[in-house]
Amino acid sequence: MPFRIDGLPERVTVYEVGPRDGLQNEKAVIPVEVKAEFIDRLADAGHRVIEATSFVHPKWVPQLADSGELLAMLERRPGIRYPVLVPNERGLDRALESGVDEVAVFASATETFAAKNLNRSLETQFDMFEPVIARALEAGVKVRAYVSMVFGDPWEGPTPIEQVVRVGTRLLDLGCHELSLGDTIGVGTPGHATALVEAFGDPSRLAVHFHDTYGQALANTLAALRAGVTVVDASTGGIGGCPYAESATGNLATEDLVWMLRGLGIDTGLDLGKLVATSVWLAERLGRPSPSRVVQALSKG
Repeated sequence: MPFRIDGLPERVTVYEVGPRDGLQNEKAVIPVEVKAEFIDRLADAGHRVIEATSFVHPKWVPQLADSGELLAMLERRPGIRYPVLVPNERGLDRALESGVDEVAVFASATETFAAKNLNRSLETQFDMFEPVIARALEAGVKVRAYVSMVFGDPWEGPTPIEQVVRVGTRLLDLGCHELSLGDTIGVGTPGHATALVEAFGDPSRLAVHFHDTYGQALANTLAALRAGVTVVDASTGGIGGCPYAESATGNLATEDLVWMLRGLGIDTGLDLGKLVATSVWLAERLGRPSPSRVVQALSKG
């Protein structure tokens, strides 16, 4: 029986990142047929947004080197969005060749992570994003923006809120339809999450992306929802992290998120039983159990 709390949305969109942000951090390279079935199972479970893959150079993320082959193999269902991550114009070229209609770019909120991950400064990273965003929009392709390290990074410590807002607002002003605020190393807490969302003023174009390093992902999500956010990134089974941030652990598990939202009477359109079955199926192919607490509990009956 759900118990609603005042001030929460009636519906939340779960932006599924398992096939991209989840699998990119696996040590093993997963066969493309398994990835295609994974995405198909997610669609069967009710997902309407599934981030399918990334067109990053295979040297940097070999786990996703088959992105073009995967998209050619997928049966893209009507009403379901299949965005892909593109790091630069070459990645955009490959994505457009594959017929995508939605892409995402990946920015940093801190100088050090911009240097380590993008080989750019906090300011010059936009030299890479601006032509990608402009060309995508000209081609009729929607663009989402990720901003990483929004609460802190391993080298600089806490990230100033005004710095995150400056980077994020600039991406929105360039034409991105949505901005995902990424707690890349999982150091955020509910009060900080509330303050960050409120600092943007209008939460209608914001999404949140929490990692569970310190067990705060669900608490932070609830805080963000109370502040007006209605889009939450999550990864089926809680797989993934960040290959460029060694202290980052898994993403917020989709099943854990859906369990909480269901208890609050918030609609997601997702079938929890099918999600759990998908995570159990995937765990067998990854050779390790799912880190999701809900998957662990429900799969044991």
